[in-house]
Amino acid sequence: MAVPVVGGLTGKFFASVAVFAWLAHGFLSVNADIVSESVSEGDSVTLSTGIKKNQNDRFKWYFNDTRIAQITGDPSKTCTDVQCNEGTERFRDRLKLDHQTGSLTIMNITNTDSGVYELKINSSNDEDTFNVSVHGVSAAERDAMKKSVEEGQSVTLDPGVIKQPNHVMMWYFNDTCIAEITGDQSKICTDVQCKERFKDRLELDHQTGSLTIMNTRNTDSGLYELKIKSSRNRFSITSIKSFTVSITGKYHFWPYEREQLLQENIKENVVASFYFSTLMSWYQSIGAFDVTV
Repeated sequence: MAVPVVGGLTGKFFASVAVFAWLAHGFLSVNADIVSESVSEGDSVTLSTGIKKNQNDRFKWYFNDTRIAQITGDPSKTCTDVQCNEGTERFRDRLKLDHQTGSLTIMNITNTDSGVYELKINSSNDEDTFNVSVHGVSAAERDAMKKSVEEGQSVTLDPGVIKQPNHVMMWYFNDTCIAEITGDQSKICTDVQCKERFKDRLELDHQTGSLTIMNTRNTDSGLYELKIKSSRNRFSITSIKSFTVSITGKYHFWPYEREQLLQENIKENVVASFYFSTLMSWYQSIGAFDVTV
């Protein structure tokens, strides 16, 4: 049965439905691309959209609707934090922009940095959205990021997280990648330099991403960083957790050192015995007391 048309209401109705459906689809697609991640206080966090910036593109980053960073073709108009929002300082020199990709890094992230971050690009109508949740770190957890063990012992660096399916975890020692977990696969020391340094002394936990260094050496002391990358489509959030490791050495006596110390000890004992005997003889000669040595 045909639907009667009354004053064009049917056409308007279907037009309204079409507009609503388009808006709903757009809203859902934007939400579908939101990347959410929970990070620890003190981490460095990088928000990336996987877009390569063109010369005429203008990237604007917003935090809870306040502009906090901007990249343009004109360097004089590039800004971060207080320079962008007319005097409202929140991040205090903790923001860093990548001028090639437009990605934003928040260093030494704090609880007050939790919220919604949005990237708006003038050449696109899309708004790339990131939801970042920052949880506090106790004093005990902070202490656990600083390890000190005796040479020869094992040390485990535990990030305190549970690995998710979309996580890629990469361990670095003094800026050199030494281990990686992607899905169910792991790689340890893929280059010659790493193999020569650690020589099968590294172990990975696939559930937590923790790294264990066995039979530690003095040369293992330094900065270890774990980069955790959470991705969805072209979006990604990368957090960095840092550990400092100090290996205290044992003192090993070489054979010639043992011999030298033994000879010095014998000499000291002979001198002490001679001095004691001489002193006792002198006391006897003056009749201080009667003693036989």
